[in-house]
Amino acid sequence: MSAAPANLSPEDLLGPATELRLFRVAAAEDAVVVARLDKGGLISYSRTDGTYLHTLNTEEGFKRKLSNLGVELETE
Repeated sequence: MSAAPANLSPEDLLGPATELRLFRVAAAEDAVVVARLDKGGLISYSRTDGTYLHTLNTEEGFKRKLSNLGVELETE
């Protein structure tokens, strides 16, 4: 598995049609960008230098990581 380049934004990775949510949380130094996907989601950390750290998660991992960050998304 290869990592996405740090200069690609979540929108670059997922396309403009994907809903992205931005959060500032005490549990993360950087802004957190969240996108719910089929069977999981993408959590990206927007660093102050303009780069990103992306984590692609399974449904279970996505829920667990959001909980650890203190991020609540509306249920569908």
